[in-house]
Amino acid sequence: MESTTLYYREGSSDKVYQASIRPQGEGFMVHFAYGRRGSTLSTGTKTQSPVTHNEAKRIYDRLIHEKTAKGYLTGDDAGQIQHPTSPSKHTGIQCQLLNPITDDQLEQFLFHPDYWMQEKFDGRRLLIKKESGIITGINRLGYPTAVPETIAQSATNYPRDFILDGEAVGDQFHAFDLLAIGPEDLRPMAYSVRYFRLRDMLKAFDHPNIHEVPSQLAPGLTNWFTQLRTEGREGVVFKNKHAPYTPGRPNAGGSHLKYKFVETASFIVAKVNDKRSVSLILFENGKVRPAGNVTIPANHNIPNPGDVVKCRYLYAFKESGSIYQPVYLGEREDIRHTECTTDQLKYKAEPEPV
Repeated sequence: MESTTLYYREGSSDKVYQASIRPQGEGFMVHFAYGRRGSTLSTGTKTQSPVTHNEAKRIYDRLIHEKTAKGYLTGDDAGQIQHPTSPSKHTGIQCQLLNPITDDQLEQFLFHPDYWMQEKFDGRRLLIKKESGIITGINRLGYPTAVPETIAQSATNYPRDFILDGEAVGDQFHAFDLLAIGPEDLRPMAYSVRYFRLRDMLKAFDHPNIHEVPSQLAPGLTNWFTQLRTEGREGVVFKNKHAPYTPGRPNAGGSHLKYKFVETASFIVAKVNDKRSVSLILFENGKVRPAGNVTIPANHNIPNPGDVVKCRYLYAFKESGSIYQPVYLGEREDIRHTECTTDQLKYKAEPEPV
């Protein structure tokens, strides 16, 4: 196997690009990964199917040449990742996606005896599957994705097979649910059962890069909720203690729901503007609606038209649909275009009629 790690550092920009040739079947695949140092890297392949080694080497060499021509330099201290062997084949495992609740609904969940609360992390959704000693990362769409080597090594330390659900933040994994352990499928079981099984599992082995996401129940949630909000955290998730793990996202409501302290949404890049800015669009009832512009920081690559990106914002204007004070957070290859709708937006409050 051949692999190269490249760096790009200039001002506040600190990026990593990794490329490798890996055998697959009777041929070879060219894999790549890129992103900000310390983040969960975006991954892909330069070959749609296995090719000869000579062809893979030609593609690999050209890729390295293109990156070094742009100022990337070789190095040996970047964090390695485990690449998926079949990045385009669905795993058959779908994660549970949550609908948001409004400010008006918040109180009923803070005091409801059937709902437990967990902190919501601003990372990349990741399921980790261990089977016969092989670690597989699964994204929110159910496709294989890269796992940072530090997380994979922690997962390898557990002696049995399992499926964990959580968020990857850099090279740390925050586990909030356990879907399977050994031959036992826990998804039909109540959340409270799954949570205590998760705690027992994590107590049984050394896992420096895997962390339990604590879950608390009412009463007493308000102080913790206030603390998390004051500290500027991402948000919280409310989970019905009786509910099974249900793949996909319900049309409305659900047994597990989220509440965000900061507003974020996924957008489609319409075009690249001058001065490191891109125009954003969303869908509304099947029609395209402008959503404003966002500046791309120097530590991010400028996305291409058609890419899905995530932005944080203060609020959106109802008439124009544009977001106010947007902050670019990065590309999201694990989010479909159909999910980029105006339903995500929180609009500026209208003044009360006099």
